[in-house]
Amino acid sequence: MSIEFPGKTVLVTGGGSGIGKAICMAFAAAGARVACVDRNAGEGTTTVDAIHALGREALFIAADVTDAGQVQAYVRETRAAFGSIDVFANNAGIEGAVLPLTEYPEDTFDAVMAVNVRGVFLGLKYVLPVMKEQRSGVVINTGSTGSHVGSTGVCAYVASKHAILGLTRCAALEVASFGVRVNAICPGGTRTRMQQSLTENRGKVDELAMNLATPNGRIAEPGEIAATVLYMASDHARHMVGQSLILDGGRLAM
Repeated sequence: MSIEFPGKTVLVTGGGSGIGKAICMAFAAAGARVACVDRNAGEGTTTVDAIHALGREALFIAADVTDAGQVQAYVRETRAAFGSIDVFANNAGIEGAVLPLTEYPEDTFDAVMAVNVRGVFLGLKYVLPVMKEQRSGVVINTGSTGSHVGSTGVCAYVASKHAILGLTRCAALEVASFGVRVNAICPGGTRTRMQQSLTENRGKVDELAMNLATPNGRIAEPGEIAATVLYMASDHARHMVGQSLILDGGRLAM
């Protein structure tokens, strides 16, 4: 099954690293024009340079997804450069601290909720009108297995990822009649900087413990998550609306 996006514009937040970078690269390889949004200019530029090396069109936009003005700006810049927004990977997120809830710093909690919830909300708020006007478009919000279950030490992260499913379902119901689909991808452990940070902060030397706790014996590669996002954005998934797709190697099945 070949999935291609020639002539389509894909907007990705948090596109400078990890899953976001993998999503940018996968869509570019499939023929799409990519607008990569990240607050880290060095990482975002590196992603865009890699896309240009493939001979594809790409644009880097520096933005803080928690700032409404900057979100509106990344939407305007994407449309000005490419004319449309056909796919929106609403992906930017942070992990926060690893501490018991009663010891969790209030400012860190607020920061996680700002990026992971407000950032996703603002992306939906300002991208969906574009898609409604087009009467077409696909949004994939990045949740987590933490959208479905609790975990010790990461109350802010888990709370924020639960909230993403609520936003996904509400948005999906509001725009489905306009030909716009909103869904969420929910990865488990994935080989990224964020995963490494969480692993180290939990006191584990490496990812061995997580591998042993995963039925298929390993964590995911970012490219595997990106490949599923491509499927969700394609016409093969055109009847998928308001859903969350879990990619965790079977952990939540236990």
